Amino acid sequence: MGKKIKKETEPPPKDVFDPLTIESKKAATVVLMLNSPEEEILAKACEAIYRFALKGEENKASLLELGAVEPLTKLLAHEDKIVRRNATMIFGILSSNSDVKKLLRELDVMNLVIAQLAPEEEVVIHEFASLCLVNMSAEYTSKVQIFEHGGLEPLIRLLSSPDPDVKKNSIECIYNLVQDFQCRATLQELNAVPPILELLKSEYPIIQLLALRTLGVITNDKESRAMLRDNQGMDHLIKILETKELNDLHIEVLSVIANCLEDMDTMVLIQQTGGLKKLLAFAENSTIPDIQKNAAKAITKAAYNPESRKLFHEQEVEKCLVALLGSESDGTKIAASQAISAMCENPGSKEFFNYQGIPQLIQLLKSDNEEVREAAALALANLTTCNPANANAAAEADGIDPLISILSNKRDGAIANAATVLTNMAMQEALRVNIQSRDIMRALIGPLRSANTLVQSKAALTVAATACDAEARTELRNSGGLEPLVELLRSKDDDVRRNASWAIMVCASDELTAAELSRLGALDILEEVNLSVSRKNKFSEAAYNKLLNNHLSLKYSQTGYLSSSNIISDGFYDYGRINPGTKLLPLKDLCLQEPSDLRAILLVNSKSADVSPPASTEDKSSDVGYGRSISSSSSLRRASKEKASYNFSAGFGSPTEEKSEPSSGRNTALSKSATKEKGSRKSRGKREEEKVKEEDEVTTVPKWAGEGGPEKEWYPPSDPDFCVYVCEVIKSILPITNIKEQIEALAKYVAEKMGGKIPKEKLQDFSWELHISELKFQLKSNVVPIGQIKKGIFYHRALLFKALADKIGIGCSLVRGEYGRAWNEVKLMNESRKGVTGGFPPPEVYIVDLMFQPGGLIKLKSREADLYRFL
Repeated sequence: MGKKIKKETEPPPKDVFDPLTIESKKAATVVLMLNSPEEEILAKACEAIYRFALKGEENKASLLELGAVEPLTKLLAHEDKIVRRNATMIFGILSSNSDVKKLLRELDVMNLVIAQLAPEEEVVIHEFASLCLVNMSAEYTSKVQIFEHGGLEPLIRLLSSPDPDVKKNSIECIYNLVQDFQCRATLQELNAVPPILELLKSEYPIIQLLALRTLGVITNDKESRAMLRDNQGMDHLIKILETKELNDLHIEVLSVIANCLEDMDTMVLIQQTGGLKKLLAFAENSTIPDIQKNAAKAITKAAYNPESRKLFHEQEVEKCLVALLGSESDGTKIAASQAISAMCENPGSKEFFNYQGIPQLIQLLKSDNEEVREAAALALANLTTCNPANANAAAEADGIDPLISILSNKRDGAIANAATVLTNMAMQEALRVNIQSRDIMRALIGPLRSANTLVQSKAALTVAATACDAEARTELRNSGGLEPLVELLRSKDDDVRRNASWAIMVCASDELTAAELSRLGALDILEEVNLSVSRKNKFSEAAYNKLLNNHLSLKYSQTGYLSSSNIISDGFYDYGRINPGTKLLPLKDLCLQEPSDLRAILLVNSKSADVSPPASTEDKSSDVGYGRSISSSSSLRRASKEKASYNFSAGFGSPTEEKSEPSSGRNTALSKSATKEKGSRKSRGKREEEKVKEEDEVTTVPKWAGEGGPEKEWYPPSDPDFCVYVCEVIKSILPITNIKEQIEALAKYVAEKMGGKIPKEKLQDFSWELHISELKFQLKSNVVPIGQIKKGIFYHRALLFKALADKIGIGCSLVRGEYGRAWNEVKLMNESRKGVTGGFPPPEVYIVDLMFQPGGLIKLKSREADLYRFL
């Protein structure tokens, strides 16, 4: 064997650069290499950068500062697969950095990343490109870019990839995208439900979980629910529930089922296949609180549909829900209570909970968890609405005290629900009395002052339901509850205004409460509300009218009408007609005004100066008995005999000291009054002149009590003549047993006191204006007591007739007409028709003639009646 001769290698060409091996330890140097035209250098630089980026967030930030992102984006479209793959891998890692994501959005590289999802690309490229899209899709702007560049279609295709990482990234990106409605609609067009359902069979829990979460979002849309149903999706879901090993997926499965049960076709299908029964059994028997909670939520969602409620009831869902109320988990208790609330719309379910469920809910009202108390109160509110049996059951379970205690809760929902339950209970008198005995009115003050409109509305409604008794109204008044109630009338919320008006209408049944409401401005606010077309309601009008019935002076001025149930009391004054929105001045202010050429203000007052109430109060007790009227008149006459008493004859507020012996008793006072009446009516003017001479001092100021005190209490002027009228009609007309004869006698009496009969043709010659002007001058005021008027026409006589009729119990109304006309209407049975078969006919309405033929009764709507009422 010969010796080998070493072969000499040929030297490289002169124009070729000798290979150079570089070991770089600086990232900046490698970043510079990204601009190299050599594919091998680019591939190795990308590989080095990939490993560097994997080490942590600081390295990703360093690469961004070194300017690596822009040259890397160009490499995504490089011809060499290895360069392109390595660049894609880098972006899969770098895109988790928020600053890098921001720069990528600005560079608009989304189309380049989506292009890497093409079927011909390697699985590794698919993995990291989809990872990059996952990171980017967390931001809304990036979602839009992915959607606009057609990213959904390749992502759906990759759900069938053999690589689990690609599947995981694709479904996660789809989950992020379908949060937007437009993406969900496109997903339906691309028929994405079947491949997503296939992922439920994956051996990787994270893929199954993401698939379920995606289904949970897209099944909010009806079309997606239909696609899921058509692809036997419910079977897949029920099978997962039946598999104990997959219990970590059960919560998400229940969320999807909850959405699907909103679809009636799906509900029927699952019921027919036995899935519904399995679902309820699963919920009841599960030991995992979150699973029980989500099962109850699924029932709640479906129960909003009437047909679904019916199917649930047939499957005895109530037993399952009652069992869930006993869970140790607060979340489960809340969800079960909410499900019961939804099922209450079914009458059968409502009846079932009467026997089971209500006691458990009452116990939940005592929970330390505020959300539990709120949910239990909501269930009870729905259970007791329009259901007296359930309201009774709640009371029997000792629910009143915990409900009242919830009114001081911090959660508005709990307060509103508790108030609703109490309102439902208060519809029954026995329960209302029980509630009233628990200091309910004081407990409602906090909710009435709440800033939440729902709480305000429900609290006002509870006041309306519980303030039906005088004692309850007194408690509300004394507790300071009227002020916040009145303030609610100003609310911009329609329900709050309506319920507050309702409550005020109920409270106004009590005279003292009505007076306090008026003092707090309820009348003014309601008047303003009723002037607005958009703000007024039936209850605001009713509340205003109810308050007006306790302020008859204002009612008559505004409406020109007082019914037979509107009893004129002392302190009533007829100011004349006022327009809506015009404020009626109090009597005190009117008395303090100087006399003018304005219409005289007519005052009704049968009380003496030392016992008169303040003018703001109109005593309505005269409609229940006549003893008060008699005693008031007697007191006035006795007071006129006492030393240092005040007497109004020559002028308003003329304090005179009559030094006479006190009367020996009531009979003496009556006889002296009668004597005075007979002797003084002949020449009132002469008598007044003599009195002025006898008085040491005449003042024009209305009466004050406690002259020496720091605060002087004002009383309205007394009217001795009217007091005498009252006594006389009580003595002579009240004993008449026939109502028609009573009316005729009273009409003649009124006409006699006001100038007698006036023939129609001489009406223009009846000089009453001069007489009224003289009285205003003598009294130095525009306010004239009705008893001092001796020459009166229609409206003077009608007011006097009404005032005296109310004193002796004759029912009559007072109606104001135009041009000084006013009249009284009475109702009488037609004597000739009493024997008609079928019972008594309705009474007929008559106008009482006080002018032309005093005592005459004119049928309403007759020609004669029109002549009396109109010019």
